[in-house]
Amino acid sequence: MAFTPGAVSGSAGPGSRVSVSAGALLGRLERARADYGTDAARRKLVFLRALARAPLARARDVSRLHEVLCFLRAYPDDARVLAEVERMLGAFERRADVLRHRDALADSGIAGTEIRFRFFEPTARWIAGRWPGHIRLDWDQFENAGRLEVFLPLLALEAEIPGLDEFDFGPRAWIERMRGRRDSDAAFLIRRFAALRLDPAARERLYDELDPPVVLSPGPDTPARTRARYDRAGVTFQAGPLSRERPRLAEDVERPPLAIRAVNAREGARLIDLAREAMVTRSRDLDAFAWADPDDVRLVDCGGGLQFACMGVVPERRLLLDSVYGYLTLRNGVPIGYVLSSALFGSVEVAYNVFETYRGAEAGPVYGRVLAMLRRLFHADAFTVYPYQLGDDNDEALASGAWWFYQKLGFRPRDPGALRLMRSELRRMRRRPSHRSSIATLRRLAAHNVYWHLGAPRDDVMGLVQLARVGLHVTRSIALRFGADRERAARVCAREAARTLDAGPDATWSPGERLAWLRWAPLVTSLSGVERWPAAQKRAFAAVVRAKGGRRESEFCVRFDRHPLLRRAILRLAGDRAIEEARR
Repeated sequence: MAFTPGAVSGSAGPGSRVSVSAGALLGRLERARADYGTDAARRKLVFLRALARAPLARARDVSRLHEVLCFLRAYPDDARVLAEVERMLGAFERRADVLRHRDALADSGIAGTEIRFRFFEPTARWIAGRWPGHIRLDWDQFENAGRLEVFLPLLALEAEIPGLDEFDFGPRAWIERMRGRRDSDAAFLIRRFAALRLDPAARERLYDELDPPVVLSPGPDTPARTRARYDRAGVTFQAGPLSRERPRLAEDVERPPLAIRAVNAREGARLIDLAREAMVTRSRDLDAFAWADPDDVRLVDCGGGLQFACMGVVPERRLLLDSVYGYLTLRNGVPIGYVLSSALFGSVEVAYNVFETYRGAEAGPVYGRVLAMLRRLFHADAFTVYPYQLGDDNDEALASGAWWFYQKLGFRPRDPGALRLMRSELRRMRRRPSHRSSIATLRRLAAHNVYWHLGAPRDDVMGLVQLARVGLHVTRSIALRFGADRERAARVCAREAARTLDAGPDATWSPGERLAWLRWAPLVTSLSGVERWPAAQKRAFAAVVRAKGGRRESEFCVRFDRHPLLRRAILRLAGDRAIEEARR
């Protein structure tokens, strides 16, 4: 049976043509999108080909069609379905209904539509560098435009100051005068902030407090979910039903990925751009992608078209202790979500996100692959999920029942009150299987971390170890010795650490490794008893510090966890006694 889009729906015998509204066709395609197997591909092709010619009346319907196409690009039945999807996506921005509803489709990530967002400074600078002619300030939404007047002298040359002091044209008019013909107002503002002779962190803070709203207008290569795909990925067709089985984590984490392949810096930069575009087109920003290091990008192949682009952070942006990595989840090269991890002590704190278009497909099995990857990268046997992921200050996670997703996988809270509440809810479910936890109950449950252990539960894991107390200890040590002269403290501690460990930066150390030494030196000198460690343990300690600034920060985690003396020393500082000592 063939369908002809029209205003009337009806039925007929085999081989006849039936007039069906475009909205009805779209509904049928949506219901069929996750069906795979006998005749599924043929039915989808019928709907797709009809909708390729059918104008949609509402912006919402245009967006719905776009999302189905993106889903089928990630999960295609066969080559015919994929070819039709690629053809429709390639022409999507030229559809008459997209052009008609362009304003209503802003921020949808659809090619040919605007993106309006208050980008953080690193992302704003990246966008201004890539698409300077496609950005402008949204003055109508610029609540802090009045504060811009204070910054104007900082953005100008000294010879311009007399005019700025005398003429009250207002911030917008001054930006128009200053920007010239080469730059848009947004590109001018972002570039001038980038040129400020300030510490990068201070510059970012100033820009983010100003919070300028930016409009990114569409262009042939501007970020768009319509075009988002890693073009070097292969294609695995979805011949059978999607797996919705709950993973057995104890088995899954021990089943390693098929391959972990390091990519060169050029390919790493392409994957980082893909990750950043995936965030921009969803009005999000993620530091791990904004500060990703092209020299520390790996592709993790889990088979079945599932890959993770694993991205470390540049040395300048790494945390002192735990190691943060970002991961773009790819299905047949299409970004379907992202993961954020923070690792130390053979444990990993995990944030798992599936983009809305792809939810309900394979969330459980993919999560099992996430933990298997993290176990391989960091030799981890314990995993933590923090409250925001569970629904704390996150209504979307509450509504989706995220807390019970993790509970059914085997994650458990350590907080006694949360454990009691969980058991109470489980008893209610046994008595009445239709029982569902209220939003109020989910909020109480989501207020506490949950944990999963491959072996016996232990306390020295991310989420339980209070790393902030280590910083408190260092503050006390530095304050007692140096007071306000932190610069002298950094120099003296670097020399003392080198003497204590009989090691330190030399000509073979990279700039990142040297920076790690300077940052760790105050902690090294504040640890008691290090001077009595065996020489081999001191050398190993120096190697741990060097690894923090090395090419792959994951190597730091492995070296740290293999150093029992250092591990115990840090755990002592993170213990309850650390606060008592810091208060003395």
